[in-house]
Amino acid sequence: MAKQLLIYETAVPLSASRHQKTSLEGVANYAFSAGINAAPLMAVEIPSAATEYAIVFTVGEQDVIPVAVLGIRGDQNLYLSPDSQWQARYIPAFFRRYPFVFAASEDGKTLTLCIDETHPGVNSEGRGQKLFNDDGKPSPFTEQVLKFLQEYQTQFERTRIFGRRMKELNLLESMQAEVTTPSGEKLKLSGFHAVSREKLKALSGETLASLAKTDELELIYLHLYSMRNFAGVKDRLVGSTPVST
Repeated sequence: MAKQLLIYETAVPLSASRHQKTSLEGVANYAFSAGINAAPLMAVEIPSAATEYAIVFTVGEQDVIPVAVLGIRGDQNLYLSPDSQWQARYIPAFFRRYPFVFAASEDGKTLTLCIDETHPGVNSEGRGQKLFNDDGKPSPFTEQVLKFLQEYQTQFERTRIFGRRMKELNLLESMQAEVTTPSGEKLKLSGFHAVSREKLKALSGETLASLAKTDELELIYLHLYSMRNFAGVKDRLVGSTPVST
């Protein structure tokens, strides 16, 4: 599946010296996400996202992360309208935090709040929310952003624990999805994993009880339920593909 972090083009540390006179104006579109076909989800988001997205897992050397499938082609987000409006009730926090993001130090012990200065709402004319007060301290808006990203980071760590649990129990199996467009083009989405129902059924009662106690069993079933939303992704692809005449 495609990389997701390329929405940040020029993320720089937020500082009073650089951004004292900077404001952020709300921009009612998600054009920055147009080239992304999958978005990371925090485990806490799965109940809200499962009704609208196919939720699968990406497996790395260390982490297993749930993601929402947004498209079949690697550079196409099918949840965007032609005027870049989001076409779903729930918008993943990965996108809602933009243009802000935490950058980790090399040892991973320090997180720095950064902003993508290419965001169209970033300005020095006072439009929207100021990032710093006149005394150089973070504005109430920036403090809210910081709290949001701190909570995001906390949920990310919890999500990593959930992912490791799936890996330890050997529940995941490699999957792929294939779609044929009206023009006859065959597209394949690969590189993702899903929970095996057979392996889940084979777990001991003790293990299932442990998963239920931590709410992880509920998340697993929501993931399995969400897989039916692949049909919706296919419908979006077909609807966005011109038919040859």
